[in-house]
Amino acid sequence: MHITNLLSQYFGKFAKRRFPSFIQKIINSSYVKLMKLDMTEFKNAKHYKTLNELFTRELLINREIDSSPNIFISPTDSLITECGKLKKDIALQIKGMSYSVEELLTYYCSSNFNKLEDGEFMNFYLSPKDYHRYHASIDFRLKKLIHVPGKLYPVNLKYLNKEFELFVQNERVILECEAEGKLFYMVFVGALNVGQMVFEFEKSVETNCDTKEIKVYNYENIEISKAECLGYFKMGSTVVMLWEKDFVELENLLNKNVRFGQKISNIR
Repeated sequence: MHITNLLSQYFGKFAKRRFPSFIQKIINSSYVKLMKLDMTEFKNAKHYKTLNELFTRELLINREIDSSPNIFISPTDSLITECGKLKKDIALQIKGMSYSVEELLTYYCSSNFNKLEDGEFMNFYLSPKDYHRYHASIDFRLKKLIHVPGKLYPVNLKYLNKEFELFVQNERVILECEAEGKLFYMVFVGALNVGQMVFEFEKSVETNCDTKEIKVYNYENIEISKAECLGYFKMGSTVVMLWEKDFVELENLLNKNVRFGQKISNIR
């Protein structure tokens, strides 16, 4: 097991530990102040019984969502660190640092590689201060989930600029999706201190554990509604979205902060 996985497991144990109430309130309030969390849409920090509960907090106030069927919304509150058009199968983790989409998705998606060539991509970085839940960007049919074990390097800007093919090295969960008869992928990338990635529709997925085996889950009748909660990171991380060629037209959001529910692209 890589050192990043061990460190993340230790941090995960701390984050899910329930301390005496007065100590937990100090931990939570300190985290809110240190990370400058905006808690206006959530319960007061003192009500969360563990640090993990604070990380994975649910919205108390519903966001306004554009229900138009031809619009993709942001799945997360995050920073768009890169986006644009794929060059054949090459995407950017950040300017000057590229990687192969085929390596990211693994051979379990090989039947669709030709559809993705010259398609579009967008990277969503969730910092430790962000809302950690992820949602459906559009109404879609879930076809496949692939869990790929790996390392847990940090995914902040410093590491994106120095660690070659970081997304390919790190643990990830890949969702293969279909909307309007076309293909797109959502790739959830693990990171340092991410104790777990949780998926509401597939409780058997267990990340950051002692395994090297890739697991594949195939589905036939799972329909996901736009804005539906898919799951959550137990700490900040990254989501990569990939669309087949000529499917969407991306908004110009490079280096901008987005919120779950905000428009990120139109269907062509």
